[in-house]
Amino acid sequence: MKKVLIPTKLDKVAAEILRKHGGYVVVQDDSVSATEDALLAFAKSHPDAYALIVRSERVTPALIDALPSLRVIIRAGAGVNTIDTRYARRKGIDVMNTPGANANAVAEEVIAMVLADMRHIVKADASCRAGQWEKKAFMGRELAGKTVGIVGLGAIGRLLARRLSGFECRLLGYDPFVSPDLAAEHAVTLVDLPELFAESDIISLHVPENEKTRGMVNRELLSRMKPGATLVNCARAGIVVEADLRAVKAERSIRFLNDVYPKDEPGPKSVADIADLMLPHLGASTREANATAARRAAEQLIDFDDKGITSYIVNRDIPEGLDRAYADLAFRLTRFCRALSGSDRPLKMIETSFYGALKPFASYLLVPIVAALDETFDRSMDPAAALKVLQNRGIEYTDRVTDDSKGYRNSITIDLTVDRGGGVLRRTSVRGTVTEGALMVSRVDDFHKLYIEPAGNLVAFSYRDRPGVLGQIGAMLAGAGINIDDVRNPHDSKGEMSLAILRVNQPLSADVVERIARQISADIACSVTL
Repeated sequence: MKKVLIPTKLDKVAAEILRKHGGYVVVQDDSVSATEDALLAFAKSHPDAYALIVRSERVTPALIDALPSLRVIIRAGAGVNTIDTRYARRKGIDVMNTPGANANAVAEEVIAMVLADMRHIVKADASCRAGQWEKKAFMGRELAGKTVGIVGLGAIGRLLARRLSGFECRLLGYDPFVSPDLAAEHAVTLVDLPELFAESDIISLHVPENEKTRGMVNRELLSRMKPGATLVNCARAGIVVEADLRAVKAERSIRFLNDVYPKDEPGPKSVADIADLMLPHLGASTREANATAARRAAEQLIDFDDKGITSYIVNRDIPEGLDRAYADLAFRLTRFCRALSGSDRPLKMIETSFYGALKPFASYLLVPIVAALDETFDRSMDPAAALKVLQNRGIEYTDRVTDDSKGYRNSITIDLTVDRGGGVLRRTSVRGTVTEGALMVSRVDDFHKLYIEPAGNLVAFSYRDRPGVLGQIGAMLAGAGINIDDVRNPHDSKGEMSLAILRVNQPLSADVVERIARQISADIACSVTL
Protein backbone atom coordinates (compact mmCIF):
# COMPACT_ATOMS: atom_id res chain seq x y z
CA MET A 1 0.00 0.00 0.00
CA LYS A 2 1.33 3.43 -0.97
CA LYS A 3 0.83 6.22 1.53
CA VAL A 4 -0.60 9.50 0.21
CA LEU A 5 -0.51 12.67 2.32
CA ILE A 6 -3.12 15.42 1.78
CA PRO A 7 -2.25 18.20 4.28
CA THR A 8 -4.70 20.75 2.87
CA LYS A 9 -8.36 21.74 2.59
CA LEU A 10 -9.07 19.57 -0.43
CA ASP A 11 -12.37 17.97 -1.30
CA LYS A 12 -12.62 14.48 0.21
CA VAL A 13 -13.30 12.97 -3.22
CA ALA A 14 -9.53 12.55 -3.78
CA ALA A 15 -9.17 10.38 -0.68
CA GLU A 16 -12.32 8.44 -1.59
CA ILE A 17 -11.06 7.63 -5.10
CA LEU A 18 -7.64 6.56 -3.86
CA ARG A 19 -9.04 4.37 -1.07
CA LYS A 20 -11.54 2.77 -3.43
CA HIS A 21 -8.68 1.86 -5.76
CA GLY A 22 -7.25 -0.32 -3.01
CA GLY A 23 -3.60 0.46 -3.58
CA TYR A 24 -3.32 3.49 -1.34
CA VAL A 25 -3.62 4.50 2.28
CA VAL A 26 -4.57 8.16 2.60
CA VAL A 27 -3.78 10.53 5.45
CA GLN A 28 -5.70 13.80 5.09
CA ASP A 29 -5.63 16.61 7.63
CA ASP A 30 -7.25 19.93 6.70
CA SER A 31 -5.60 21.85 9.54
CA VAL A 32 -1.95 21.03 8.84
CA SER A 33 -1.25 23.64 6.16
CA ALA A 34 -1.88 26.61 8.45
CA THR A 35 1.89 27.15 8.86
CA GLU A 36 5.04 25.82 7.22
CA ASP A 37 6.25 24.54 10.59
CA ALA A 38 3.06 22.51 11.07
CA LEU A 39 3.37 21.12 7.55
CA LEU A 40 6.99 20.12 8.18
CA ALA A 41 6.10 18.45 11.46
CA PHE A 42 3.30 16.54 9.75
CA ALA A 43 5.68 15.35 7.03
CA LYS A 44 8.25 14.17 9.57
CA SER A 45 5.59 12.03 11.23
CA HIS A 46 5.00 10.22 7.89
CA PRO A 47 8.48 9.54 6.46
CA ASP A 48 7.14 6.60 4.45
CA ALA A 49 4.82 8.78 2.32
CA TYR A 50 4.92 7.96 -1.40
CA ALA A 51 2.82 10.88 -2.69
CA LEU A 52 1.91 14.39 -1.53
CA ILE A 53 -1.17 16.29 -2.76
CA VAL A 54 -1.27 20.04 -2.05
CA ARG A 55 -3.15 23.17 -3.05
CA SER A 56 -1.21 26.40 -2.44
CA GLU A 57 1.11 25.10 0.28
CA ARG A 58 4.83 25.76 -0.12
CA VAL A 59 6.76 22.58 -0.85
CA THR A 60 10.31 23.49 0.09
CA PRO A 61 13.55 21.48 0.00
CA ALA A 62 13.22 21.00 3.78
CA LEU A 63 9.75 19.53 3.35
CA ILE A 64 10.96 17.25 0.56
CA ASP A 65 13.91 16.09 2.66
CA ALA A 66 11.52 15.21 5.48
CA LEU A 67 9.85 12.69 3.14
CA PRO A 68 12.65 10.32 2.01
CA SER A 69 10.22 7.90 0.33
CA LEU A 70 8.39 10.62 -1.63
CA ARG A 71 8.14 9.97 -5.38
CA VAL A 72 5.20 12.12 -6.53
CA ILE A 73 3.93 15.62 -5.70
CA ILE A 74 0.60 16.72 -7.16
CA ARG A 75 -0.58 20.30 -7.15
CA ALA A 76 -4.40 20.23 -7.17
CA GLY A 77 -4.52 23.28 -9.41
CA ALA A 78 -2.49 24.78 -12.25
CA GLY A 79 0.37 26.89 -10.88
CA VAL A 80 3.38 25.14 -9.38
CA ASN A 81 5.28 28.28 -8.33
CA THR A 82 4.94 27.24 -4.66
CA ILE A 83 6.77 23.95 -5.31
CA ASP A 84 10.54 23.69 -5.69
CA THR A 85 10.28 21.59 -8.85
CA ARG A 86 14.01 21.59 -9.58
CA TYR A 87 14.90 20.29 -6.15
CA ALA A 88 12.18 17.66 -6.51
CA ARG A 89 13.73 16.52 -9.81
CA ARG A 90 17.17 16.24 -8.22
CA LYS A 91 15.55 13.95 -5.65
CA GLY A 92 13.90 11.86 -8.37
CA ILE A 93 10.41 13.17 -7.56
CA ASP A 94 7.84 13.80 -10.29
CA VAL A 95 5.72 16.94 -9.88
CA MET A 96 2.28 17.09 -11.53
CA ASN A 97 -0.48 19.68 -11.75
CA THR A 98 -4.15 19.66 -12.79
CA PRO A 99 -4.46 22.44 -15.40
CA GLY A 100 -7.94 23.62 -16.29
CA ALA A 101 -9.56 22.37 -13.10
CA ASN A 102 -10.36 25.94 -12.02
CA ALA A 103 -11.21 27.34 -15.46
CA ASN A 104 -14.99 27.37 -15.19
CA ALA A 105 -14.86 28.87 -11.69
CA VAL A 106 -12.81 31.82 -12.94
CA ALA A 107 -14.97 32.31 -16.05
CA GLU A 108 -18.10 32.46 -13.92
CA GLU A 109 -16.41 34.82 -11.47
CA VAL A 110 -15.74 37.29 -14.27
CA ILE A 111 -19.42 37.33 -15.24
CA ALA A 112 -20.45 37.65 -11.59
CA MET A 113 -18.15 40.64 -11.08
CA VAL A 114 -19.27 42.35 -14.29
CA LEU A 115 -22.97 41.94 -13.47
CA ALA A 116 -22.45 43.02 -9.86
CA ASP A 117 -20.70 46.17 -11.05
CA MET A 118 -23.11 47.01 -13.86
CA ARG A 119 -26.12 46.68 -11.54
CA HIS A 120 -24.46 48.15 -8.39
CA ILE A 121 -25.28 44.97 -6.45
CA VAL A 122 -22.85 45.50 -3.55
CA LYS A 123 -23.59 49.16 -2.88
CA ALA A 124 -27.35 48.77 -3.43
CA ASP A 125 -27.48 45.90 -0.95
CA ALA A 126 -25.71 47.96 1.72
CA SER A 127 -27.97 50.93 1.01
CA CYS A 128 -31.15 48.89 1.20
CA ARG A 129 -30.07 47.23 4.44
CA ALA A 130 -29.51 50.70 5.87
CA GLY A 131 -33.17 51.49 5.23
CA GLN A 132 -32.59 53.71 2.20
CA TRP A 133 -34.42 53.59 -1.13
CA GLU A 134 -32.02 54.97 -3.78
CA LYS A 135 -33.37 53.61 -7.05
CA LYS A 136 -32.22 56.62 -9.08
CA ALA A 137 -28.72 56.48 -7.60
CA PHE A 138 -28.31 52.87 -8.70
CA MET A 139 -29.40 53.14 -12.32
CA GLY A 140 -27.50 50.30 -13.98
CA ARG A 141 -26.38 49.02 -17.37
CA GLU A 142 -27.14 45.78 -19.24
CA LEU A 143 -24.56 43.26 -20.40
CA ALA A 144 -26.63 42.23 -23.42
CA GLY A 145 -25.33 43.68 -26.67
CA LYS A 146 -22.02 44.87 -25.25
CA THR A 147 -18.65 44.20 -26.88
CA VAL A 148 -16.44 42.05 -24.66
CA GLY A 149 -12.72 41.71 -25.31
CA ILE A 150 -11.04 38.55 -24.03
CA VAL A 151 -7.25 38.75 -23.74
CA GLY A 152 -6.06 35.13 -23.81
CA LEU A 153 -8.16 32.32 -25.27
CA GLY A 154 -6.90 29.43 -23.20
CA ALA A 155 -9.23 27.24 -21.15
CA ILE A 156 -10.61 30.16 -19.11
CA GLY A 157 -10.94 32.55 -22.04
CA ARG A 158 -12.81 30.03 -24.17
CA LEU A 159 -15.14 29.11 -21.30
CA LEU A 160 -15.82 32.79 -20.69
CA ALA A 161 -16.77 33.18 -24.37
CA ARG A 162 -19.12 30.23 -24.09
CA ARG A 163 -20.73 31.57 -20.91
CA LEU A 164 -21.20 35.01 -22.52
CA SER A 165 -22.97 33.56 -25.55
CA GLY A 166 -26.29 33.68 -23.71
CA PHE A 167 -25.92 37.43 -23.21
CA GLU A 168 -25.75 38.08 -26.96
CA CYS A 169 -22.45 39.94 -26.67
CA ARG A 170 -20.08 40.74 -29.50
CA LEU A 171 -16.86 38.91 -28.62
CA LEU A 172 -13.36 40.04 -29.58
CA GLY A 173 -10.26 38.04 -28.69
CA TYR A 174 -6.51 38.40 -28.65
CA ASP A 175 -4.32 35.30 -28.60
CA PRO A 176 -1.59 34.80 -31.22
CA PHE A 177 -1.47 31.10 -30.34
CA VAL A 178 -5.07 30.39 -31.34
CA SER A 179 -6.18 29.77 -34.91
CA PRO A 180 -8.97 31.94 -36.37
CA ASP A 181 -11.01 28.79 -37.01
CA LEU A 182 -10.94 27.78 -33.35
CA ALA A 183 -11.80 31.32 -32.26
CA ALA A 184 -14.73 31.32 -34.69
CA GLU A 185 -16.03 28.11 -33.09
CA HIS A 186 -16.47 30.16 -29.90
CA ALA A 187 -18.00 33.13 -31.78
CA VAL A 188 -14.84 35.17 -31.12
CA THR A 189 -13.28 37.48 -33.70
CA LEU A 190 -9.50 37.69 -33.38
CA VAL A 191 -8.06 41.21 -33.41
CA ASP A 192 -4.85 42.85 -32.24
CA LEU A 193 -4.56 44.30 -28.74
CA PRO A 194 -4.94 47.99 -29.65
CA GLU A 195 -8.16 47.26 -31.55
CA LEU A 196 -9.50 45.09 -28.74
CA PHE A 197 -8.93 47.81 -26.16
CA ALA A 198 -10.43 50.48 -28.42
CA GLU A 199 -13.57 48.55 -29.39
CA SER A 200 -14.52 46.77 -26.17
CA ASP A 201 -16.99 47.88 -23.52
CA ILE A 202 -15.59 45.22 -21.18
CA ILE A 203 -12.07 43.73 -21.25
CA SER A 204 -11.19 40.57 -19.32
CA LEU A 205 -7.57 39.46 -18.86
CA HIS A 206 -6.69 35.75 -18.99
CA VAL A 207 -2.95 35.46 -19.62
CA PRO A 208 -0.13 34.29 -17.34
CA GLU A 209 2.35 36.73 -15.86
CA ASN A 210 5.77 36.32 -17.44
CA GLU A 211 8.44 38.44 -19.10
CA LYS A 212 6.28 38.96 -22.18
CA THR A 213 3.02 39.85 -20.42
CA ARG A 214 4.31 41.68 -17.34
CA GLY A 215 3.16 45.29 -17.67
CA MET A 216 1.47 44.65 -21.04
CA VAL A 217 -1.64 46.59 -20.01
CA ASN A 218 -0.02 50.01 -19.90
CA ARG A 219 -0.94 53.63 -20.57
CA GLU A 220 -0.79 53.15 -24.35
CA LEU A 221 -3.47 50.43 -24.29
CA LEU A 222 -5.52 51.87 -21.43
CA SER A 223 -5.73 55.24 -23.18
CA ARG A 224 -7.51 53.54 -26.07
CA MET A 225 -10.39 52.34 -23.87
CA LYS A 226 -13.82 53.92 -24.24
CA PRO A 227 -14.78 56.34 -21.47
CA GLY A 228 -16.57 54.31 -18.81
CA ALA A 229 -15.39 50.96 -20.17
CA THR A 230 -14.57 48.14 -17.72
CA LEU A 231 -11.30 46.28 -17.14
CA VAL A 232 -11.47 42.95 -15.29
CA ASN A 233 -8.32 41.32 -13.93
CA CYS A 234 -8.73 37.78 -12.61
CA ALA A 235 -5.37 36.71 -14.06
CA ARG A 236 -2.26 38.16 -12.38
CA ALA A 237 -1.59 41.54 -10.79
CA GLY A 238 1.65 42.23 -12.69
CA ILE A 239 -0.06 42.26 -16.08
CA VAL A 240 -1.46 45.73 -15.40
CA VAL A 241 0.74 48.78 -14.78
CA GLU A 242 -1.01 50.10 -11.70
CA ALA A 243 0.27 53.68 -11.97
CA ASP A 244 -0.86 53.91 -15.61
CA LEU A 245 -4.30 52.58 -14.72
CA ARG A 246 -4.61 55.10 -11.90
CA ALA A 247 -3.79 57.97 -14.26
CA VAL A 248 -6.00 56.86 -17.15
CA LYS A 249 -8.89 55.96 -14.85
CA ALA A 250 -8.95 59.56 -13.63
CA GLU A 251 -9.05 60.78 -17.23
CA ARG A 252 -11.55 58.32 -18.75
CA SER A 253 -13.57 57.03 -15.77
CA ILE A 254 -12.58 53.43 -16.47
CA ARG A 255 -14.17 50.81 -14.24
CA PHE A 256 -11.70 48.35 -12.66
CA LEU A 257 -12.74 45.00 -11.21
CA ASN A 258 -9.93 43.07 -9.53
CA ASP A 259 -9.33 39.69 -7.90
CA VAL A 260 -5.51 39.40 -7.97
CA TYR A 261 -2.67 40.97 -5.97
CA PRO A 262 1.13 40.71 -5.76
CA LYS A 263 0.71 38.55 -2.63
CA ASP A 264 -2.25 36.60 -1.30
CA GLU A 265 -2.23 37.88 2.25
CA PRO A 266 -4.16 40.13 4.66
CA GLY A 267 -3.42 43.84 4.80
CA PRO A 268 -4.01 47.01 2.78
CA LYS A 269 -4.08 46.66 -1.00
CA SER A 270 -2.41 49.22 -3.25
CA VAL A 271 -5.30 49.15 -5.75
CA ALA A 272 -7.96 49.92 -3.14
CA ASP A 273 -8.27 53.52 -4.37
CA ILE A 274 -8.86 52.54 -8.01
CA ALA A 275 -10.71 49.22 -7.79
CA ASP A 276 -14.48 49.61 -8.13
CA LEU A 277 -14.86 46.01 -6.99
CA MET A 278 -12.15 43.90 -5.35
CA LEU A 279 -12.25 40.31 -4.14
CA PRO A 280 -9.67 38.26 -2.15
CA HIS A 281 -8.52 36.07 -5.07
CA LEU A 282 -11.70 33.98 -5.17
CA GLY A 283 -11.35 32.80 -8.77
CA ALA A 284 -10.81 29.13 -7.95
CA SER A 285 -12.70 29.19 -4.67
CA THR A 286 -15.76 27.14 -5.52
CA ARG A 287 -16.78 23.75 -4.18
CA GLU A 288 -16.96 22.46 -7.73
CA ALA A 289 -13.46 23.65 -8.68
CA ASN A 290 -12.05 22.19 -5.48
CA ALA A 291 -13.77 18.88 -6.18
CA THR A 292 -12.61 18.84 -9.82
CA ALA A 293 -9.00 19.51 -8.84
CA ALA A 294 -9.20 16.83 -6.14
CA ARG A 295 -10.68 14.28 -8.52
CA ARG A 296 -8.08 14.95 -11.20
CA ALA A 297 -5.24 14.75 -8.69
CA ALA A 298 -6.36 11.30 -7.56
CA GLU A 299 -7.04 10.04 -11.08
CA GLN A 300 -3.68 11.30 -12.36
CA LEU A 301 -1.84 9.52 -9.57
CA ILE A 302 -3.63 6.26 -10.36
CA ASP A 303 -3.00 6.65 -14.10
CA PHE A 304 0.65 7.38 -13.41
CA ASP A 305 1.08 4.29 -11.24
CA ASP A 306 -1.15 1.86 -13.15
CA LYS A 307 -0.73 2.98 -16.76
CA GLY A 308 2.50 4.96 -16.80
CA ILE A 309 0.72 8.10 -18.06
CA THR A 310 3.07 11.06 -17.57
CA SER A 311 1.24 13.85 -19.42
CA TYR A 312 0.93 16.16 -16.42
CA ILE A 313 4.49 15.93 -15.08
CA VAL A 314 5.94 19.46 -15.07
CA ASN A 315 9.56 18.74 -14.09
CA ARG A 316 10.51 15.99 -16.51
CA ASP A 317 14.19 15.50 -17.30
CA ILE A 318 15.76 15.42 -20.77
CA PRO A 319 15.44 11.94 -22.40
CA GLU A 320 18.49 9.72 -22.19
CA GLY A 321 20.57 9.93 -25.36
CA LEU A 322 19.51 13.44 -26.36
CA ASP A 323 21.96 16.31 -26.01
CA ARG A 324 20.16 19.10 -24.13
CA ALA A 325 21.62 21.57 -26.63
CA TYR A 326 19.22 20.30 -29.30
CA ALA A 327 16.22 20.90 -27.05
CA ASP A 328 17.48 24.46 -26.56
CA LEU A 329 18.02 24.73 -30.33
CA ALA A 330 14.43 23.69 -31.05
CA PHE A 331 13.18 26.26 -28.54
CA ARG A 332 15.28 29.15 -29.90
CA LEU A 333 14.71 28.35 -33.58
CA THR A 334 10.96 28.40 -32.91
CA ARG A 335 11.12 31.69 -31.00
CA PHE A 336 13.13 33.23 -33.84
CA CYS A 337 10.83 31.82 -36.52
CA ARG A 338 7.78 33.12 -34.67
CA ALA A 339 9.27 36.61 -34.54
CA LEU A 340 10.05 36.51 -38.26
CA SER A 341 6.54 35.30 -39.12
CA GLY A 342 4.86 37.96 -36.99
CA SER A 343 4.37 37.15 -33.31
CA ASP A 344 0.94 38.78 -33.28
CA ARG A 345 -0.37 36.79 -36.25
CA PRO A 346 -2.63 33.78 -35.57
CA LEU A 347 -0.70 30.55 -36.00
CA LYS A 348 -2.26 28.01 -38.36
CA MET A 349 0.32 25.25 -38.83
CA ILE A 350 3.63 23.90 -37.52
CA GLU A 351 5.82 21.65 -39.66
CA THR A 352 9.06 20.10 -38.42
CA SER A 353 11.95 18.11 -39.85
CA PHE A 354 14.48 16.33 -37.65
CA TYR A 355 17.62 14.94 -39.29
CA GLY A 356 20.22 12.36 -38.34
CA ALA A 357 20.37 11.19 -34.74
CA LEU A 358 17.53 13.55 -33.80
CA LYS A 359 14.83 11.50 -35.56
CA PRO A 360 14.13 9.20 -32.57
CA PHE A 361 13.55 12.26 -30.41
CA ALA A 362 11.09 14.00 -32.75
CA SER A 363 8.15 13.67 -30.37
CA TYR A 364 10.14 14.97 -27.39
CA LEU A 365 11.51 17.93 -29.36
CA LEU A 366 7.95 19.06 -29.98
CA VAL A 367 7.84 20.00 -26.28
CA PRO A 368 10.36 22.90 -26.46
CA ILE A 369 8.78 23.98 -29.74
CA VAL A 370 5.36 24.34 -28.12
CA ALA A 371 6.93 25.98 -25.06
CA ALA A 372 8.56 28.57 -27.33
CA LEU A 373 5.17 29.43 -28.84
CA ASP A 374 3.04 29.29 -25.70
CA GLU A 375 4.61 30.70 -22.55
CA THR A 376 1.95 29.02 -20.42
CA PHE A 377 3.35 25.61 -21.43
CA ASP A 378 6.25 24.28 -19.37
CA ARG A 379 9.25 22.75 -21.15
CA SER A 380 9.24 19.87 -18.70
CA MET A 381 5.84 18.56 -19.86
CA ASP A 382 5.67 15.49 -22.10
CA PRO A 383 4.93 15.15 -25.87
CA ALA A 384 1.31 14.09 -25.31
CA ALA A 385 0.67 17.30 -23.40
CA ALA A 386 2.35 19.32 -26.18
CA LEU A 387 0.13 17.73 -28.83
CA LYS A 388 -2.93 18.38 -26.71
CA VAL A 389 -2.05 22.08 -26.48
CA LEU A 390 -1.87 22.31 -30.28
CA GLN A 391 -5.15 20.44 -30.69
CA ASN A 392 -6.87 22.70 -28.17
CA ARG A 393 -5.63 25.77 -30.02
CA GLY A 394 -6.72 24.46 -33.45
CA ILE A 395 -3.15 24.36 -34.81
CA GLU A 396 -2.14 21.69 -37.32
CA TYR A 397 1.12 19.83 -36.74
CA THR A 398 3.14 17.71 -39.16
CA ASP A 399 6.50 16.02 -38.57
CA ARG A 400 7.91 15.38 -42.04
CA VAL A 401 9.84 12.31 -43.12
CA THR A 402 13.46 13.37 -43.66
CA ASP A 403 16.13 12.30 -46.12
CA ASP A 404 19.59 12.15 -44.57
CA SER A 405 21.22 12.02 -47.99
CA LYS A 406 20.77 15.81 -48.10
CA GLY A 407 23.67 16.04 -45.67
CA TYR A 408 21.99 18.14 -43.02
CA ARG A 409 23.31 15.83 -40.27
CA ASN A 410 21.76 16.62 -36.87
CA SER A 411 19.67 19.58 -37.97
CA ILE A 412 16.20 20.88 -37.13
CA THR A 413 13.87 22.70 -39.51
CA ILE A 414 10.88 24.62 -38.15
CA ASP A 415 8.18 25.94 -40.50
CA LEU A 416 5.39 28.16 -39.15
CA THR A 417 2.35 29.18 -41.20
CA VAL A 418 0.42 32.21 -39.97
CA ASP A 419 -2.77 33.94 -41.03
CA ARG A 420 -1.90 37.40 -42.38
CA GLY A 421 -5.56 38.38 -42.66
CA GLY A 422 -7.93 38.38 -45.61
CA GLY A 423 -7.34 34.69 -46.19
CA VAL A 424 -3.61 35.23 -46.86
CA LEU A 425 -1.29 32.62 -45.33
CA ARG A 426 2.48 33.00 -44.97
CA ARG A 427 5.04 30.30 -44.22
CA THR A 428 8.37 31.09 -42.56
CA SER A 429 11.09 28.44 -42.41
CA VAL A 430 14.18 28.31 -40.19
CA ARG A 431 16.86 25.60 -40.02
CA GLY A 432 19.61 25.22 -37.46
CA THR A 433 22.10 22.85 -35.87
CA VAL A 434 24.68 22.59 -33.11
CA THR A 435 28.31 23.12 -34.15
CA GLU A 436 31.17 22.61 -31.67
CA GLY A 437 28.70 23.05 -28.84
CA ALA A 438 27.28 26.30 -30.21
CA LEU A 439 23.71 26.72 -31.46
CA MET A 440 23.54 28.00 -35.04
CA VAL A 441 20.86 29.22 -37.46
CA SER A 442 21.95 27.98 -40.87
CA ARG A 443 18.99 29.04 -43.03
CA VAL A 444 15.98 31.38 -43.03
CA ASP A 445 13.59 30.79 -45.92
CA ASP A 446 15.73 31.05 -49.08
CA PHE A 447 18.66 32.70 -47.29
CA HIS A 448 21.38 30.09 -46.78
CA LYS A 449 24.71 29.83 -44.94
CA LEU A 450 23.78 32.29 -42.21
CA TYR A 451 25.63 30.62 -39.31
CA ILE A 452 24.51 33.08 -36.68
CA GLU A 453 23.94 32.05 -33.07
CA PRO A 454 20.31 32.39 -31.91
CA ALA A 455 21.24 34.19 -28.72
CA GLY A 456 21.03 37.68 -27.28
CA ASN A 457 19.15 40.54 -28.94
CA LEU A 458 18.54 39.87 -32.63
CA VAL A 459 16.95 42.16 -35.19
CA ALA A 460 16.11 41.06 -38.74
CA PHE A 461 15.06 42.88 -41.91
CA SER A 462 14.43 41.49 -45.39
CA TYR A 463 14.32 43.91 -48.30
CA ARG A 464 14.80 44.17 -52.06
CA ASP A 465 18.54 44.02 -52.66
CA ARG A 466 20.26 47.30 -53.49
CA PRO A 467 23.43 49.11 -52.39
CA GLY A 468 23.62 51.05 -49.16
CA VAL A 469 20.75 49.49 -47.21
CA LEU A 470 22.92 47.81 -44.59
CA GLY A 471 24.62 51.16 -44.01
CA GLN A 472 21.23 52.81 -43.50
CA ILE A 473 20.28 50.18 -40.92
CA GLY A 474 23.57 50.65 -39.09
CA ALA A 475 23.23 54.42 -39.07
CA MET A 476 19.68 54.31 -37.70
CA LEU A 477 20.70 51.85 -35.00
CA ALA A 478 23.58 54.12 -34.03
CA GLY A 479 21.21 57.06 -33.90
CA ALA A 480 19.11 55.12 -31.40
CA GLY A 481 22.18 54.40 -29.25
CA ILE A 482 22.33 50.73 -30.35
CA ASN A 483 25.68 49.00 -30.93
CA ILE A 484 26.04 46.09 -33.40
CA ASP A 485 27.83 43.00 -32.08
CA ASP A 486 27.45 40.71 -35.12
CA VAL A 487 25.81 40.81 -38.56
CA ARG A 488 24.87 38.49 -41.44
CA ASN A 489 23.65 39.87 -44.79
CA PRO A 490 23.05 37.14 -47.41
CA HIS A 491 21.09 37.34 -50.70
CA ASP A 492 18.43 34.83 -51.71
CA SER A 493 19.12 32.28 -54.47
CA LYS A 494 17.71 34.63 -57.13
CA GLY A 495 19.76 37.59 -55.99
CA GLU A 496 16.63 39.71 -55.63
CA MET A 497 16.19 39.96 -51.86
CA SER A 498 18.59 40.47 -48.97
CA LEU A 499 18.29 39.53 -45.32
CA ALA A 500 20.06 41.47 -42.59
CA ILE A 501 20.29 39.73 -39.21
CA LEU A 502 22.10 41.72 -36.56
CA ARG A 503 22.94 40.94 -32.96
CA VAL A 504 22.82 44.16 -30.96
CA ASN A 505 23.79 45.13 -27.44
CA GLN A 506 20.27 45.83 -26.13
CA PRO A 507 16.66 45.04 -26.99
CA LEU A 508 15.12 47.20 -29.72
CA SER A 509 11.83 48.97 -29.13
CA ALA A 510 9.02 48.35 -31.59
CA ASP A 511 9.22 52.02 -32.54
CA VAL A 512 12.86 51.77 -33.65
CA VAL A 513 12.17 48.59 -35.65
CA GLU A 514 9.21 50.24 -37.35
CA ARG A 515 11.19 53.37 -38.27
CA ILE A 516 13.97 51.31 -39.86
CA ALA A 517 11.43 49.15 -41.69
CA ARG A 518 9.78 52.23 -43.21
CA GLN A 519 13.12 53.74 -44.19
CA ILE A 520 14.30 50.67 -46.10
CA SER A 521 10.84 49.43 -47.27
CA ALA A 522 11.35 46.13 -45.45
CA ASP A 523 9.30 43.07 -46.29
CA ILE A 524 10.07 41.53 -42.87
CA ALA A 525 11.08 43.48 -39.76
CA CYS A 526 11.31 42.09 -36.26
CA SER A 527 13.35 41.94 -33.08
CA VAL A 528 13.58 39.14 -30.54
CA THR A 529 15.60 38.42 -27.41
CA LEU A 530 16.77 34.81 -27.13
